[in-house]
Amino acid sequence: MSGGTLEGVLRGLVLALVLLAGASAGRAQDAGRLDTASADLARTPPMGWNSWNRFGCDIDEQVVRQVADAMVSSGMRDAGYEYVNIDDCWQGARDAQGFIQPDPQRFPGGMKALADYVHARGSSSACTPTRAG
Repeated sequence: MSGGTLEGVLRGLVLALVLLAGASAGRAQDAGRLDTASADLARTPPMGWNSWNRFGCDIDEQVVRQVADAMVSSGMRDAGYEYVNIDDCWQGARDAQGFIQPDPQRFPGGMKALADYVHARGSSSACTPTRAG
């Protein structure tokens, strides 16, 4: 991973959060139309970090771990930013059954270990299915 400084990660995190906030502005207008039974649902839009916004395909396990740590240390997780989404370029080859496997060079610990790391910090994680098919 080249150029994966913590400052760069934090800048990417802030940019992703601004983009998420802007994209969810329309949803906020609909919040006033909720009935009282669902008033406690989604008090905020889903908020978090998406790897594609800053790194594109230049993503690896170390960057995701740094972001998960930065979300906690910066207070963003406690402010409601809970999702860490690895969007594309995490995949390697397919296994014998045809299932996509993580890239062993970029994610040597595997996706379960990485998800466990993120979850241990109080965040949720997800991998977006590859656009490459």
